[in-house]
Amino acid sequence: MTVYSNVKQCQVSIDGIEAQLSTFALNSQDEKAQQTFHNAMLLVGEVKKDLQKRITELEVQEPQYKPT
Repeated sequence: MTVYSNVKQCQVSIDGIEAQLSTFALNSQDEKAQQTFHNAMLLVGEVKKDLQKRITELEVQEPQYKPT
């Protein structure tokens, strides 16, 4: 697997984690748990932004990875 493939797979995993944390936050009855899940979701969102920046860098450095 290429670095690009690994990073894209990581992005898919991060998307799933973010969605799951959102679901946990919405379905939790405990207010503290809701806040904890929400904060974790926001943190994962920041990681996702950083990862997207890296994907863009890889696409610029390696044009064959750029989506058509």
